[in-house]
Amino acid sequence: MSQLKKGAILSYGTIFLTNALGLVLTPFIIRKLGNSEYGLYTLVGSLIAYISILDFGLNNTIVRFVAKYRAQNDLKKEENFLATTMLIYAFISLIILLVGIGFYYNIHSFFNKLSTIELAKAKKLFAILIFNLTITLPGGTFNAICSAYEKFVFPRALTLIKYLVRALLIFTILMLNADSLGLVILDTILNCVFITISAFYVFKFLKVKIKLHELSGYAIKNIFSYSIWIFVYAIASQFQWQSGQIVLGAISGTKFIAIYSVGVLLGSYYATFSSAISGLFIPKAVKMIANNNSEKELTDTMILVGRLCMYILFLIFGGFLLFGKNFIELWVGETYFDSWLIAIIIMIGYTIPLIQIFGNSILEAKGKYSFKAILNLIFLSLGVLLGIFLTRFNPTIGMIFGICFCWIMSQIILNYYYIKVIRLDIKRFFIELFKRMIYVFPLILLITSFLNIINGINWIILGIKILFYVIVYLIMVYKFSFNEYELNLVNGLFKKFKINKNE
Repeated sequence: MSQLKKGAILSYGTIFLTNALGLVLTPFIIRKLGNSEYGLYTLVGSLIAYISILDFGLNNTIVRFVAKYRAQNDLKKEENFLATTMLIYAFISLIILLVGIGFYYNIHSFFNKLSTIELAKAKKLFAILIFNLTITLPGGTFNAICSAYEKFVFPRALTLIKYLVRALLIFTILMLNADSLGLVILDTILNCVFITISAFYVFKFLKVKIKLHELSGYAIKNIFSYSIWIFVYAIASQFQWQSGQIVLGAISGTKFIAIYSVGVLLGSYYATFSSAISGLFIPKAVKMIANNNSEKELTDTMILVGRLCMYILFLIFGGFLLFGKNFIELWVGETYFDSWLIAIIIMIGYTIPLIQIFGNSILEAKGKYSFKAILNLIFLSLGVLLGIFLTRFNPTIGMIFGICFCWIMSQIILNYYYIKVIRLDIKRFFIELFKRMIYVFPLILLITSFLNIINGINWIILGIKILFYVIVYLIMVYKFSFNEYELNLVNGLFKKFKINKNE
C-alpha cells in the first residue's frame, strides 16, 4: 500500500480518534473547569490563534518548494531553502515574543468584561501559550518536510499517538483537580517532546540536511512572494472562526463564549474530515503543474477527490442534522442548545469549499493563491461586521450567521475565478459531483427521519438511531451513487481485506 493511501487511512483514523476524544473530553473538561473557566480557556486560546498567524504561511511554503526542488533533484537549493526558512522562523519567534509582551500588559483593554480574578488567570494562560507558540511554529517545519517528501505515515502515526497520550494525561490531571493552567502547561510539554521526535525522524531517517549555502535576498523574496498570500488567508481564517469569541468576549459574558466555542468546535471537527485529504494532495498538485498536466486532468482529479470528500461530509452532516439536538442535550446539556444551530450553520457554509478542497491545492501549486486570500479576507471581514450587527438579535447565532453568509458569497466568486483564470471545468465538476447524490441524499434523510419519532433520550437509543442511519446511508450510496471508479476502489479494499484475513 502506498504512502498516500496509508497516510489517508491514518489521517482519517486520527480524525475519528481525535474527534471522538474531543467529544468525550469536552463535557468532562467543562464539568471540571466550570462554564466560566472553560469560556476563559477558549477565549485566551482564540487570542493566541490570532498571534499564531505570524507563521506567515511558511509551513505550506515548505511543502511547495521542497516538493518542487525534489522534483528537480536540486539538493543544494533544498538545503539552502530550509536553512533560510529556519532563520526566518527565528526572527518570527522574536516578533511573536514582542507582540505577546505587548498583549500581556494590555490584555485588560481587550477583555474589560472579565472580573479581576479572571483577568489574572487570563494573563498566566496567555504567557504560557505565547511560549508554546514560539516553539510549535518552527517545530511544524519537520511535519511539512515529511509531507513534501510524501512520507505521510510517520507524522500521522505520531500525531495519533500524541492525541492518545494527551487525552489520557488531561483526564489524569483534571481528576487531580488541575485547572486551565494545568492544561496549557501539559500541551506545552507535549509539544516539546513530539517536536523533538519529529526532528529526529527527519534528520536520521529522511537524511534531510539544513545548510545555508548563501543568504540570498532573492530567495527570501521568492519565499515571501508565495507565503504572504498563505499568511493573508490565515488572517481571513482567524476572522472566520476566532473572531466570534473575541467579539463575544468584548460584548457579553463567558457563558456565551462557551456556547459559541462548542458550536465552532463541532464545526471544526466537520472540516477536518476534508482538510486531511487536502494535505496529502498538495505534493501531487505541484507535480501535476510541473508536468504541465491539462486543465481537464486537473478537473478530473478535483472531481475524484471531491466525490470522496462529499460522501464523508454528507454522512456526517445528515447524521448531525437529524440527531444533533439529542446529541447536544446528552453531551453538554440543554444550556448548549444554540451550539447545535451554530454547528449546522458552519457545516452548511463549509460543505462546498471542503468538497472543492483540491482546487485549493491547485491554487497553491500554481502560485495563484493571492486571489483567494484577498477575497476571503475582504468577505470574512464583512462577515464579522455583519455578525457584530446581528448579535443585537442573538449574540451567538447572529455572529456565526453573519460570518457564514459572507463566506458563501466569497465561494461563489471563487468558482468564477476557477472557471475564467484556472480554466477548470466547474460546471462539469458539479454535474459529476451531484448527478446521483442530488436525489439519493434527500431520500436517505427522508427514510431515516422517522427515527426521531422514537421517544426517550439516552446514549443507547441515540447510538441505535445513528447506527441505523449509517447503515442506510452506506447501502444507498453504494447501490445508487457510486460510479465505476468508486465501486472498484471499495471492492478492491474488500478483496485485499479478505486475502489478508485468509493469510
